[in-house]
Amino acid sequence: MTMTEPGFPVRITHGVPVVIAPEEIDITSAGALRAALLHAAARPGPALVVDMTRTRFCDSAGLHALIGAHKRALAEGRQLRLAVTGAQVRRIFALTALDRLIPVFTHLDQALALPPGARQVADPDDADRAWSRSPDS
Repeated sequence: MTMTEPGFPVRITHGVPVVIAPEEIDITSAGALRAALLHAAARPGPALVVDMTRTRFCDSAGLHALIGAHKRALAEGRQLRLAVTGAQVRRIFALTALDRLIPVFTHLDQALALPPGARQVADPDDADRAWSRSPDS
């Protein structure tokens, strides 16, 4: 099932909104990603998943959009989860400690199967601290 598309496709899989990210997330596409995340967050449920299995590049604008979505999700008692296969994207998440804030999986099925609340960060300000360590900031 696909919802009205805000720029990137948003599907509902097993009751969970899934944003399908593009191959590259940078300053030119981060706004559309943010819009898709907001659109998907309007759906009820304990989680929101970003399918980044096709994504091979993500710059600081993309990281900022993901951190914003993570903070919103926490404020609503939800969880943001990422499915990422690209080694370069996983590396930037590790370098910026984003992978400590947001659960990152190598397969979409894993991100969809994670029990609600698992690895959820209790303090949204942790996202700010991780972001301040980012080499891009």
